Amino acid sequence: MIEIMSKVAFHTLGCKLNFSETSTIGQQFLQHGFSIVDEKEKADVFVINTCTVTDNADRECRQIVRRALRNNPNSFIVVTGCYAQLRPDEIAKIDGVDAIFGSNEKFNLFSYLENFEKKELSCIYVSPTENLDSFNPSYSSDADNRTRAFFKIQDGCDYKCSFCTIPLARGKSRSANPEEVISEFKQLLKAGYKEIILTGVNVGDYGNSFDLDLYALLKQMLEVDGDYRIRISSIEPNLLTDEILDLTANDERMCNHFHIPLQSGSREILKLMQRRYRVEDYQELIYKANNRITDLGIGVDVIVGFPGETEENFLETYNFLLNLPISYLHVFTYSERPETKAIEMANSVDPVERKRRSNMLRILSEKKKHEFYQKMIGKELTILFEHEDHNGWMKGFSSNYVRVKHSFDHELINKFVKVKIKEVDENICTTENISINESINIQAG
Repeated sequence: MIEIMSKVAFHTLGCKLNFSETSTIGQQFLQHGFSIVDEKEKADVFVINTCTVTDNADRECRQIVRRALRNNPNSFIVVTGCYAQLRPDEIAKIDGVDAIFGSNEKFNLFSYLENFEKKELSCIYVSPTENLDSFNPSYSSDADNRTRAFFKIQDGCDYKCSFCTIPLARGKSRSANPEEVISEFKQLLKAGYKEIILTGVNVGDYGNSFDLDLYALLKQMLEVDGDYRIRISSIEPNLLTDEILDLTANDERMCNHFHIPLQSGSREILKLMQRRYRVEDYQELIYKANNRITDLGIGVDVIVGFPGETEENFLETYNFLLNLPISYLHVFTYSERPETKAIEMANSVDPVERKRRSNMLRILSEKKKHEFYQKMIGKELTILFEHEDHNGWMKGFSSNYVRVKHSFDHELINKFVKVKIKEVDENICTTENISINESINIQAG
């Protein structure tokens, strides 16, 4: 029998998918009599769900272990996630780590542990990557409680991008059974969530083992009655189809917002990255999407400092993004990852230069966001307001991912409210009080 401990704390690194999976792991502990506490509190068990996209995530994992043990030297330390799947022996050398769980094993912790007593050596429970073929559905709520839910519908990736370790850490692309997706979707709506964010490693690849694709799944989800909207967390440009664009344009329950990874605006570098599209394809998609969907918000992933990226290559990326009608950037500084093709490539970019280029794109991102927000002034947007009171203000997101604040009003929490944008205050929009209407129901277009 498992010895029941009173408290467990969690720390999650990386993407929204990791957060949804941490929530599922947390359910295991709740079912076994644990209470979940903030990571700053003393806990009997401390679980770290890791990422391995960059070397910073690896270093941060080590720092978190040390911090947890400073807070409570007797905590049983569990490390799981992508870093654990790829580098379990590395993690086992970190002082204080008691158990390491791979991508399959993290959803069945209590099947492996007889107790949570600290040991001299770390226990490793990691299946080979080629055995990662099961799908474990999960979801998590945002910090604002019953407002937004991150719903995992897909895992793994079949792409072979030269910089990425995700296929090694999570295995081949696989999807949740569509019937289970619809059933869980209904449960999330019943629980009170109003925005469902579909997550996965490669969400657009949903359904490769079923006789339907992401578009068909979205159609089935939109057949469900209710006051809700659906947001796609991220989608590859080669998988964002005309059908999905038209569905988004014609049904207001689909958020008019896409996060579309680019990675590089240089033809040469994009080819070295082994991406599945050309710069010209990406540009055509962005303009087509903007032409079809009103006030569309578009976020873009971009990597700087990739091996062989010259100043000319970087400026190609910078100018390409400068001239695109997008809303914001997620900028990643390239870091060498073991077992990737990129680590063997010549002409490494100096880390100082990588940082300079990263800072340039982050400044560009702020300009793009401010420009997009400015275009919203005077327009009516539908906002889903959150629970938290920020010193007399409440905040929420529009369908096109504009952050908005309004004087706190408990009656507006977790409701779709039409507001008129008044002005841009740094990185958030304010509203005109007189334009706040009664809560509205979002219906099919």
